[in-house]
Amino acid sequence: MSNPSKSKGTNWETAIKDWLAFRGFKAKRRPLSGNKDQGDLEIEGIDWLTIEAKNVVKMELATWVDQATVEAENAGAEVGVVWHHRSRKSSPAEAYVTMTGEHFFKLLRRLA
Repeated sequence: MSNPSKSKGTNWETAIKDWLAFRGFKAKRRPLSGNKDQGDLEIEGIDWLTIEAKNVVKMELATWVDQATVEAENAGAEVGVVWHHRSRKSSPAEAYVTMTGEHFFKLLRRLA
C-alpha cells in the first residue's frame, strides 16, 4: 500500500526538479539519510545550496527552516532553503522559497 503523503512530496520534488531543468539547471533528488538528511534536492554545480521541498496544507515555517538549516550543514552547504507549495497553485514558479536572513546574506555574498 502506498503512502499518499510521501507520494505527494515525491511529486512536488519532481515538479521542482523538472521546473529547474526546463530553465537550464540540472537538479537531482537526494535519497533519504535518516538523521543526517541533506535535503531533498541538489543542483549540479551549486554545491553550496540544498533544497528542502514541502507540499503540505499546514505551514510550519520555523520548523521547516530549522530543518533546511540542519540539512544544509549535513550536506556541507552554506545555504538551505525551503521550497514550499502554495495553495491553489501548481507550478514551482508560483511557490514560495524561504530561508533565514543569515542564509539570504550568504546567498547575496555568493552573487556579489
